[in-house]
Amino acid sequence: QVQLVESGGGLVQSGGSLRLSCAASGRIRSFDVMGWYRQAPGKQREPVASLSDGGRAVIADSVKGRFAISRDGARNMVYLQMNSLKSEDTAVYYCYAQSVVNVEGATVHHWGQGTQVTVSS
Repeated sequence: QVQLVESGGGLVQSGGSLRLSCAASGRIRSFDVMGWYRQAPGKQREPVASLSDGGRAVIADSVKGRFAISRDGARNMVYLQMNSLKSEDTAVYYCYAQSVVNVEGATVHHWGQGTQVTVSS
């Protein structure tokens, strides 16, 4: 079993900043990719940012230049620094961790329970 716990969400004014944290624990010791998705009311869940254990970051165009992702591999933690927040960033933010499950390279995503981010205009 793998558990992911997010923290750092909350209410912030437009233009403000928040830093989300996610801690992964359980029987899997490392993850090749960790990242964040978000889901706004009435919308589909969408990717925000991801970071591989090799250092490759993928950032959604909608947050590029405002959000930054980082991780601590030794502690299995991933962070999302969110700056210049806009009302359209309001969503539940979900942390995920990807692990490889067999020698063919099949992967599985483990998910956190989500943390609410609300940006007031």
